[in-house]
Amino acid sequence: MPVHNADLAAIFEEIADLLEIQGANPFRIRAYRNGARILGDLPHEVRLLVEQGEDLTRLPGIGVDLAGKINEIISTGRCSILERLHRELPPHISELLKIPGLGPKRVRVLYHDLDVQTIEQLRRAAKDGRIRSIPGFGEKTELNILRAVEAHANQSRRIKLAVAAQYAESICVFLRSIPGVQQVAVAGSFRRMRETVGDLDILVIASSGSRVMQSFTGYDEIATVYSVGDTRASVLLKCGLQVDLRVVGQHCYGAALHYFTGSREHGIAIRRIAQQRGLKVNEYGVYHGFRRVAGDSEESVYQAVGLAYIPPELREDRGEIEAARAGRLPHLVELSDLRGDLHAHTTASDGHDSLHDMALAAKEIGLEYLAITEHSRRLAVAHGLDSLQLARQCDEIDRLNEQLCGITLLKGIEVDILEDGGLDLPDSVLARLDIVIGAVHSGFDLPRAKQTKRILCAMDHPNFTLLAHPCGRLIERRAPYDVDMLSIIRHAGKRGCFLELNAHPERLDLLDIHCQMAKEEGVLVSINSDAHSVFDFHNLRYGVGQARRGWLEKKDVLNTRSLTDIRSLLRRTMSV
Repeated sequence: MPVHNADLAAIFEEIADLLEIQGANPFRIRAYRNGARILGDLPHEVRLLVEQGEDLTRLPGIGVDLAGKINEIISTGRCSILERLHRELPPHISELLKIPGLGPKRVRVLYHDLDVQTIEQLRRAAKDGRIRSIPGFGEKTELNILRAVEAHANQSRRIKLAVAAQYAESICVFLRSIPGVQQVAVAGSFRRMRETVGDLDILVIASSGSRVMQSFTGYDEIATVYSVGDTRASVLLKCGLQVDLRVVGQHCYGAALHYFTGSREHGIAIRRIAQQRGLKVNEYGVYHGFRRVAGDSEESVYQAVGLAYIPPELREDRGEIEAARAGRLPHLVELSDLRGDLHAHTTASDGHDSLHDMALAAKEIGLEYLAITEHSRRLAVAHGLDSLQLARQCDEIDRLNEQLCGITLLKGIEVDILEDGGLDLPDSVLARLDIVIGAVHSGFDLPRAKQTKRILCAMDHPNFTLLAHPCGRLIERRAPYDVDMLSIIRHAGKRGCFLELNAHPERLDLLDIHCQMAKEEGVLVSINSDAHSVFDFHNLRYGVGQARRGWLEKKDVLNTRSLTDIRSLLRRTMSV
């Protein structure tokens, strides 16, 4: 069975979690967490490096010990340290970590103080009022835990888009290798670039007589075959992801791709329009009575019902049909439109690669400029910079820019927004920078009015340029903080500053609906990687997908501008 980077990252995260529950050495725990992040962010499969005999210690942050664990997992499918930890701890204790708001430290306290080992025991402890008695928890925390447990019970399993991509791309490579297969496409929420994916819908065009289903159901990563026929199969992968495969003919490929891409609401709306025209739309085509009038391409399906082609990312029944009917569909931003990245970290704070290496990696993917924005001093866990350290880095950037060709580094900082709305570094230091990114890294549970006032106050700072990851969410790990986003967007418009769309797959923040709001208010959005290594720039594609879901065009995105134009815009913001 192929071992994907997501599998390796998940194993290292689980090891770190279990070690933290045990109370192990913090440096050992951090090594596994860093390893998980590095593996999760790599754009190429580590197993291929192992098969080629590459030295894994050449990967940033991967030492001899972690390299040995990776080789063990890939070669045997097992991890001895994880198996040992499972023997030493209760069998279901890691399930508690799936409850939002419960990290390993809290799980450790609950386990040691209340002997809570399962989600059901956690629910009972919360209902009985026993959690509030633990120092550091309290009645409010207990109520939040109970609500999170109940929400978890009603939640269907979904995985992050970037993780789903690893499995989808591997399956597609496998399917294309089957004799007779002519075309493979992934439909569903994956094609619509939803931030999480519940299952994978895959369509295949194959020549008559090809053994697609027989080959597919023998795929190494399949745990269970739910059903299989001549043209359809439904399976469960060992990672827990369901995959539905359909073999379709070329003549109905467009109709099938449209039907299985969804969304459900969009499909219903299209079928309603078709009915008004005396037509019927299904997965096999568009019909007038018994006569088939369209379906070989998606364009033909939309044309048959009197609409322009609607990109998959817009198909959520949120105004796209009306826009298509009126000829007002946006020309959505493309990855190739990005000319720079305005949020990146190096080894000076919590990044994994040097200033020079980050610059070369950005140049290699075609970027013209890269803003280096380390964390500020208050975020000690990320080795944030103080005024003197930041000044030294600015000097280093100036020296490096004299040597670089084809890429320009901009001087910046990701400065903490304090609870009173102040910034974490003095004006005299911030004024020297090209860009100042303000970010909330603490106080996530402030009341809505106070959180909103805090951010608005920070945006009024004369050196403030860009609001980083504006909702503060981590997908499936931390909910967005409660804030009046419309007020923030409108204030950004009045102030003349910008909003970030953080492309990291765990963030994808701005939300798509907030991208639309920013577009309507004329506020430019910067699609940034928040890169912490040379491998992270590939995450920009997920940010572009989120921007497209938010109806953003090239003109709506700040970092589609040239270096000259971006410098002019940044100077104008910081001179307000």
